[in-house]
This record gives sequence, structure tokens and C-alpha cells, in this order.
Amino acid sequence: MFYPIDPPKPTPGKEQTAALVVLNPAQSQRLVAKGTVACPIVQIAYQNGMIIIARGITNAYVTEELLKITIDNKANQTVGFIGQGMTNVTSTPPPAPQHVFEKGKVVEGADTNEEILKFKKGDVVIKGGNAIDHTGLTGTFASSVKCGTMGMAWPVCTPRGAEFVIPISLEKMVPCVMTAAQHTGIYHFKYATGLPAKIVPLPEAKAITEIEAFAILCGVKAYHVGSGGVAGSQGSVHLSLEGDEDKIEQAVELVKSLKNEPPVNMPEAYKINDPEAYDYDAQAQLDTLGGL
Repeated sequence: MFYPIDPPKPTPGKEQTAALVVLNPAQSQRLVAKGTVACPIVQIAYQNGMIIIARGITNAYVTEELLKITIDNKANQTVGFIGQGMTNVTSTPPPAPQHVFEKGKVVEGADTNEEILKFKKGDVVIKGGNAIDHTGLTGTFASSVKCGTMGMAWPVCTPRGAEFVIPISLEKMVPCVMTAAQHTGIYHFKYATGLPAKIVPLPEAKAITEIEAFAILCGVKAYHVGSGGVAGSQGSVHLSLEGDEDKIEQAVELVKSLKNEPPVNMPEAYKINDPEAYDYDAQAQLDTLGGL
């Protein structure tokens, strides 16, 4: 589901206006990270409870926004990624190990598998996603036989009433996440350009896209009106922003601040260098994970 927001309404007597903005993927990731950190359930959990930030590229932006730090190569912060036309995993340690927080403080040297057992109602896991559909249902790729982060976190968080927050760009919009789930799997494919993977649906998780971020941060309505482009605008999201003129001006200033956000590069080390070396055999590439 989408993170619930009160739809911004025109202020009586205020001039209404609109803006058309194009955000490239890195700009969108920065925006949704800002919206994620500012959203009330994350703020409440940060101050009074626990937060776990799973490894991920968009989550690297979240960590930067939360801690006011810089992560030089955000691709090193993830495990799974898609780059150079391959589904893949990194083989680098995360450059920012601060990933568990309790009452606003970093839990140093935290083991996520242990810390999550302390979770209670209102605590938050922040997890990246690879797919979102028009209903707000999100999905994440998993190549692990243990289902990665979700295999560890979902059985604990769901019955306890903890929250999953998914910062995700509309760049990752698909027609139907459940259909994607039904047609993926680590043993589903004979051939693959990289690691075979399963789209794991994340029911009840709350997605924060560019639309929710603009509402949370600026109090304006955003409409997804287009996608894509060339010359660095591949994967871009096009949005119509509407609302009170002063709030639109605030939103435009926010967009301006994203102008020089650099693209994310490849991680420094990863498992699959070239699917052709495995004759595109899905199982042979999966075997490189050693049964993890």
C-alpha cells in the first residue's frame, strides 16, 4: 500500500499553480529518502523505538539523510542490485555499518538477526524495492534461498505490528506485482542475464514514492504523468505538481536542490562479471552464491 497521506487541499484565498518536473533516478532516490526520514512513523520510531535500515542503494540515501553523512559509493551499501544489464549481488561490506537505531542512537556492532527480535508495535524496517504497482503493492527481488532480508524480518515484524516502509521510485512501476511474483523464482528460469530471482510481494508494507514525498515535504499534490527519456534521462519520472503557489515554490526549490545529484556507479566487487561466461545458465549463476 502507499504510505497514507492526507491529500493536500487548496488553501482558501491562496493562488493555485502547477509545475512540471523531471527527476532522474538519483534525484528520485534522494527525494524519496528525504520523504522517508520525514514521515511520521519513521520519526516516531526513531525517537521512541527501533529502526532497522536494510542494505540497499535507496536505503543508502536514507542513511545519509538520517545521519547527515556521505556514502561515497552507494552501490557498495546494497547486496542485490541491477547494473550493466545484469541481476547481481555485491561482494563488498557496507561502507556505512550504522543500520540499527534505538531511541535515536546507533546500536554499534548490531546483528540485525538479533536486534529484530526486540521489535514491538510501531518499530520500523526500511527496505528497498524493485517493483510497485498502481495499488501501492511493492515487491523486492530475492536470489537467496532464505529470501534475504524479508525471510529474516517478515515473520517477526508482521505478527508484532511493526512497520515496513519502502522508499521506492515510480521508475519501478509495473502493471501488477502479484503477476510479477507468479512469473519469477530462483528455480523458475533456465536462462538469465545474471542471477535468477524471485519478486517477493510485500503486503502491508507502506511505499513512499515521489508522490508521497512531495506531500510529506511540501504539502503539494504530485501526479505521475510520464517516464523515460534519453541522454541521461533514461528511467526518469515526470511529475505534475499542483497546489498553493507558495507550496509549489517550496517544491520547486526542493527540485532545484536535487539538480547535481550524481548517478550511482557499479559496486567495487560483485559476483557475476558476465552472464556469457556461464552460457546464460541460470542455475550456474545461482550456484555462485554457494547456497546462501
